[in-house]
Amino acid sequence: MKFQALAIIGLILAVLLAVFAVANVENVPVNYLFGEAQWPLILVILVSALLGFLLSGTVAIIRMFTLQRKVKSLQKEIAVKESLIATQQNEIAEYQKADVHPEAMVVTDDRQTL
Repeated sequence: MKFQALAIIGLILAVLLAVFAVANVENVPVNYLFGEAQWPLILVILVSALLGFLLSGTVAIIRMFTLQRKVKSLQKEIAVKESLIATQQNEIAEYQKADVHPEAMVVTDDRQTL
């Protein structure tokens, strides 16, 4: 269903683009750093839109890769913390079986505080 909706929206946009292209066929001057040329207005608009799409797409892909890398590192950190928690829970269970009550300690950043 979602694909059909996107296809219909894409078709509507393509028809609008075709109507827009027919309405804007006159040549306009385009100034470059090294000269000037006459181009159809629709080509200028389409090339500008394409370059904008490529630039924003590139930025989005780079951001996606950096976020994926951060997610992976955070997942590794979670696994380490869960392992530490499991180890500490096993130690607690052993102390409870032996009916030993050790002094309470707070562990932060591999430093123990009494």
